[in-house]
Amino acid sequence: MSDSEPVATHTTVVDHPLVQHKLTLMRQTATTVVKFRQLAREIALLLAYEVTRDLPLTTIDIETPVSPAKAPALEGKKLCLVSILRAGNGLLDGMLDLVPSARVGHVGIYRDPETLIAVEYYYKVPEDLSERLTVVVDPMLATGNSAVAAVSKLKDDGASQIKFACLLAAPEGIEQMREVHPDVPIITAAIDERLNDHGYIVPGLGDAGDRLYGTR
Repeated sequence: MSDSEPVATHTTVVDHPLVQHKLTLMRQTATTVVKFRQLAREIALLLAYEVTRDLPLTTIDIETPVSPAKAPALEGKKLCLVSILRAGNGLLDGMLDLVPSARVGHVGIYRDPETLIAVEYYYKVPEDLSERLTVVVDPMLATGNSAVAAVSKLKDDGASQIKFACLLAAPEGIEQMREVHPDVPIITAAIDERLNDHGYIVPGLGDAGDRLYGTR
């Protein structure tokens, strides 16, 4: 496919020109909160296109204004979008723009600033995860600790088909996800160079949550 480049069977970089341009705007320090939030929503919609490209289809009978026809339609239960709070909500709305009927779950996890270990404080997801594609969204895959913890919790709850979508990923986070959850594909807009000593992605775009909500 022209707008995505397989980095490995586990990770896909969506390199569509619109995605890359919008991501460059997000990275810039001068980008306002309003613009940052808008760009996150727009990129999320484009990422959702890639995330959902292999949803199963069936054929149904319909009536067009001209004649009866057999046409493709989505098969099975609606997918579930799971936001890792709080920054994940910045991608959630964009994905819902594309799939408004999706079910939505939230996992509250914060990264301890000293240990970088993920600490859970909230968890609420739809039932029947075992029968749904579950898409976990978080702008950043940095150390991977939060993503791994969220995916582990969802698997404990029965989710068996899971994807992870983010704006940026660090090699360290990809490796952590690959090691613990090799069955979970990662869809991202970019893979950056590395993490710094504080666990931030370099060059990155700063703290996504702070830039989304103006708390920096």
